[in-house]
Amino acid sequence: MTFNTETAVPADRDDRDELSPTFANLGLPDDLLATVSELGYETPSPIQAETIPALLSGRDVVGVAQTGTGKTAAFGLPLIARIDPQAEGVQALVLAPTRELAMQGAEAIESFAAKRKGIRVLAVYGGSPYPPQLRALKEGVQVVVGSPGRIMDLMEREALQLSHVHYFVLDEADEMLRMGFAEDVEKIASDLPKERVSALFSATMPNAIRRVAETHLHDPLEITVTPPASTVDTVTQEYAVVPSRHKVSALARVLAVSEADAAIVFVRTRATAEDLAIELGTRGVATAALSGDVAQKDRERLVSRLREGTLDVLVATDVAARGLDVERIGLVINFDVPREADTYVHRIGRTGRAGREGRSLTFVTARELSRLRRIAKQTKSKMKEISLPTAAEVSRQRAHKLVEKAMKRFEAGRLGVYRDVLEEFDRIQAELAAAAKAESEAAATPDVVAAEAETVQAAVTVDADADAETSTKADTAADTADAEDDAATTAEKKPAVQMSREELILSLLALGVRDPGPSGDDAPDNLQEDTRDDFHKKKRQTRSSGRSLPGATRYRVEVGHKDRVKPGAIVGAITGEGGIAGSDLGNIDIFPTFSLVEIGVPLSPEARRRISEATIAGRQLRIREDTGPRGGGERRGRREGGRREGGRRGGYRGGRGGRFGGRQERGRQGHRERRGWDD
Repeated sequence: MTFNTETAVPADRDDRDELSPTFANLGLPDDLLATVSELGYETPSPIQAETIPALLSGRDVVGVAQTGTGKTAAFGLPLIARIDPQAEGVQALVLAPTRELAMQGAEAIESFAAKRKGIRVLAVYGGSPYPPQLRALKEGVQVVVGSPGRIMDLMEREALQLSHVHYFVLDEADEMLRMGFAEDVEKIASDLPKERVSALFSATMPNAIRRVAETHLHDPLEITVTPPASTVDTVTQEYAVVPSRHKVSALARVLAVSEADAAIVFVRTRATAEDLAIELGTRGVATAALSGDVAQKDRERLVSRLREGTLDVLVATDVAARGLDVERIGLVINFDVPREADTYVHRIGRTGRAGREGRSLTFVTARELSRLRRIAKQTKSKMKEISLPTAAEVSRQRAHKLVEKAMKRFEAGRLGVYRDVLEEFDRIQAELAAAAKAESEAAATPDVVAAEAETVQAAVTVDADADAETSTKADTAADTADAEDDAATTAEKKPAVQMSREELILSLLALGVRDPGPSGDDAPDNLQEDTRDDFHKKKRQTRSSGRSLPGATRYRVEVGHKDRVKPGAIVGAITGEGGIAGSDLGNIDIFPTFSLVEIGVPLSPEARRRISEATIAGRQLRIREDTGPRGGGERRGRREGGRREGGRRGGYRGGRGGRFGGRQERGRQGHRERRGWDD
């Protein structure tokens, strides 16, 4: 079968062109046009302009477009137009590969149906409880948006009937097949009625996707939205050959010298994203993980923090970062080489937005060089090999950034306590100088002192028969003189501290600034000599970690030894959710059921709320200031919460809910995570 293919539509087409369509001439009914206007849509995107009329007319569609081009509205608006609120049964089924995309799709479709009473939309996905979904299906819904695994489960329970479905959408089809849902998709599509309108959307069009379209779509109209050429042209592309075990230290050095406002680090798996975010957090980098397991509200919060500048680095998987558009991102790092050229283009397209220059850096192992060369050839890209920053370069850049921060703080007038320190220093130095001057003047007049001594001696000789009281006074005077001599001798042995203002400032910095990782002056230039690497292999101290912070506040969090928690997980949770640097954390003492953490900066109420809602090993941290005794074996913590879904334990999950709960989704995800770093 061959596709009836229309001319490719450029994604950067100027919608202000007088020939560009409007929503009013796409064939949408008046109530949907009103909804579109209220939602803030002005002109249709290229994929919407081509797809909406075709689906409204009953034509099957294959759309080749990236996330973020308006695909949801492209199939969602015709979907609502074709739903009969009075008819029974599920009339539309939308398959999405992840929980996040299912939730996003359901929310968008609900918003499109705002002016159509009686249309109910249900999102179903693994990891969520069954009873609410079963109850909603029993009460009746017209639209179901879900992940393949949970859809299959509900079909097997006979809770979801597909006999009335006349509108079917496969969203992110390439990602769905890559995640191992091919058999589920085949089964679901085969159980649908033959008479239906179908749409398939995919960011890429490999042969496997074409076979799905040929099997389950009838004479589809293929609409290809070509990515704008500027996506690559505005990005400087570089690569560095790095062994897998040294990638983390390499990443820390690159981030330390980067002048980009923000960076996104792409990895292959959700587990790697979470572990890497924790590790960067322990090295003082404000980092968070973004994967398909992140709930939509948490994703929006992370993106908002990235835009506002309270988050500098985002470690993300490909599917989670689709549609991400933040102008601050000036650097994209491919921690793992992508498998496909299209994925590479999509990744580096997260930078160089809105006409700004961007930079991409790909870490590649020796055996992956051929794959990277193939990608460069397919994308017609010029990639330059670079050397990684040396320890000296990292230290210079860190000093430069520190000076910039100090200057900004000075300009803002936020120097209260530091100004007091300098004033106190000046006062002490003035007193020491005055004392030294007086001592110097006394030492400069020896003749006067000798004359006084002769006078005293003469008086004693002439008045040898003076009474006992006079003798006693003379003895006392002699004792006092001896004591003063001793004090002078002691002062000579221990002179006053001589320190310049510059030396004082350096001393204060030494007390308050900590090297966040193996990338400072004490780090070897050769990464192979760095023994503090292999973050996924090394063991961390579990009883006490960090260093004491003078003036820090001690907080209590409700996780401990019984949860198999590591200090790195606590650091990752607090820095990731609280928006603070790892260097602001001091000692971490872990007890059986709780832990104590020193934090050297104030926590806002919002930061406390986010940290409290974050979970480690299925338990909320519920952070609060500690009022109990310091340490001690008698301290007892109260157990809150339980294990993460499925009885599993693990590190920080970014305040998110459980992993995929559906049978098929859990099994496949676990298999993917076991395949390792360089699969």
